[in-house]
Amino acid sequence: MKHWKKILFWGLAISLGLVISLAPMPVKATSSNQKLFKIQASRFAFSPAVLAVNPGDQVTIELVSQDVVHGLSIDGYDLHLVADPGQTASMTFTAGQAGSYTLRCSETCGAMHPFMVGKLQVGGNDLLWRAAGLALLAVIAGVWWKRV
Repeated sequence: MKHWKKILFWGLAISLGLVISLAPMPVKATSSNQKLFKIQASRFAFSPAVLAVNPGDQVTIELVSQDVVHGLSIDGYDLHLVADPGQTASMTFTAGQAGSYTLRCSETCGAMHPFMVGKLQVGGNDLLWRAAGLALLAVIAGVWWKRV
């Protein structure tokens, strides 16, 4: 009889793990909005460093350089923006597919230039919720395994 409990346990744990990992997340019905971000660029950081938008949003970025020439490019988008010291440069684009995209300074601005990065988060962070679900499943499975 104990053998069947182990088979049931592993079958249930694997099935739940697959559901958590592979099930499509519900899509929220949202209309496109206009988002404006004023980004301060100074050696060697963007402020704010994280921009959160929804797919389909019209995004306007105003880049203000505080000290030297800074640029802004977004991985996955064909966009490039350059701001001279004390000047503001802007661009508008439509946020595409959900995901996390890296913002990079595209103008060499000093020794720490390669570390001047930020993030454009389009849509929710589904990976976080899936990881939390799998962690919870592992804890429950561990407790249940000791009882079996």
